[in-house]
Amino acid sequence: MDNEIRVVTASRDIAAPAVRIFELIADPAQQPRWDGNDNLAEAPAGQRVRAVGDVFVMGLKNGAIRENHVVEFGEGRLVAWKPSEPGQPQPGHLWRWELEPIDDAHTRVTHTYDWTELTDAKRLNRARQTSADWLQASLARLAGIAEGQ
Repeated sequence: MDNEIRVVTASRDIAAPAVRIFELIADPAQQPRWDGNDNLAEAPAGQRVRAVGDVFVMGLKNGAIRENHVVEFGEGRLVAWKPSEPGQPQPGHLWRWELEPIDDAHTRVTHTYDWTELTDAKRLNRARQTSADWLQASLARLAGIAEGQ
């Protein structure tokens, strides 16, 4: 367990401007469209992330609700959140999206799942299953939407 890799990352160059891609990520209502984990069901409209400290609510396909606490933010470039059950402490895992414009029409997008601080034993198996392939699936779906607009 001590040598276990607890940060999974995937990157992809997407043929779309960073601003277009960021809007798809920063608006939780859009996230189920490109979720490669096939885990997200829906999020109420009007929760667009704008700053560290924002909290958005997401419904999962299993019926659970998650509050996602934004812990990193840079408009158009970076957003990261830590999910938790409503009203409960954050168990310590983090989802991060970083956008690096290559030029006006292309963006390198990096998606990271970091569970180095995960303390909830019930979530460890799921965390271990989260692979770079899952992250790549989200990137592929995101690219398909962003490039098709």
